[in-house]
Order: sequence, then C-alpha cells, then structure tokens
Amino acid sequence: MKKLYAEFLGMLTLVMAIVGSGIMAQNLSHDVAVQLLMNGISTVLALGIAIKLFAKSSGAHFNPVVTLVALVNNRIRSSRALQFIAAQIAGACAGAILANLMFDFGAVNLSTKTRSGIGLLLGEVIATAGLIFVIEYLVSKEKTEIAPIIVPAWIGSAYFFTSSTSFANPAVTISRTLSDTFAGIAPSSVLGFFVAQVIGALVGLAAYRVYDSK
Repeated sequence: MKKLYAEFLGMLTLVMAIVGSGIMAQNLSHDVAVQLLMNGISTVLALGIAIKLFAKSSGAHFNPVVTLVALVNNRIRSSRALQFIAAQIAGACAGAILANLMFDFGAVNLSTKTRSGIGLLLGEVIATAGLIFVIEYLVSKEKTEIAPIIVPAWIGSAYFFTSSTSFANPAVTISRTLSDTFAGIAPSSVLGFFVAQVIGALVGLAAYRVYDSK
C-alpha cells in the first residue's frame, strides 16, 4: 500500500502543479510564452521534488508508460503494474480537481482545448521516447540517484522544443481533460496522444537497447 500511496501522491503533486501553474499563468499574463515558461518551471520543480521524495518507496514511476516498460523488462509484476497505473490515474485526476478548486473553478471542467495534428503527435512521440531512453539509461547504469535532476531536465527541455509541450504521460493526459484552462486538453484529443505516447515508449525502449548493445 505504501508503494501505491507514493504513486498516488506523486501524481497528485505533479498534476496539481501542472494545472495550478497553468491557471495562475493564465491569470497573470496574456503572453503565451510567459504562460508556458511559468507552467514549465513549476512542472519541472514539482516533478523533481516528487521523484526525490518517493523514489525509494515506489521507484517514482508516476507514468503508466514507465510502468509498462518496467513490466516489459520484468522489473514489476503484471498485477502490481495494474495497481500502479490505477493509482497514477487516480492521483492525477485528484491533482487536477484540487487545482481547479483552489482557483474557484468547478471541480471538473472538461477542456475544450483541441490538440491534434501530425506535427503535434510527432512531438509527443519524441517527448515520450526521450523520457523512456533517459529512464532506461539511469536504471541500467544504476544512476537513479540523479533521476530527480535528469528526468525533470528532459521534461523541462521538451516543454519548449516539442510541439506538444511534452505531456509524455497517459495519466497526465487524462487528468488534463478535467480543466478547461491553459493546461487542458479536449477529451477528443486524448486517443491520439495515447497512441503517440505508446509509440514513443516503444521507440525509446528500442533506441536504448540498440545503444546499450553497442
């Protein structure tokens, strides 16, 4: 239960930061570049803190595709993987709801922000592939102690160089449908992001295996 609670709390913290900072940025500035900067900085800091706090409890997956890659690599049992994914989705949705409530929105406001197009989905493939490559490197080289720095660094960088702003996480994607704000994504756009994230995870895993075999 401690592992599941860690995954729940980590995701709650991360998504509360993503959605909350998106709302705050929207309130403080009409400049989209400033909004993205505020949102990106808050996300990177919250992710780093969550990984540092909960890595020893659950491994700090905080992402269904990370858990699925761990399953493929026999680092987690299928039953535990399903429990992790359920905890991640529940935590992410709770984080979005709390962020909405903090800023006096209704608990659930389905997003109308459409995010679609080949370029956007390619960006999501690249963001997710890079994330998985980084994590596989850290795990296989036994350098997970620097994960609180390296993983957020990738996500923060990908916020600005990918067209999708680096969701790279199915649980985060689901939760961001619940807030019709800067950080939101319309439910109709979710399936495309899911497919891109799964493809990205497979690409990242394959790319690391090729690299590690050389």
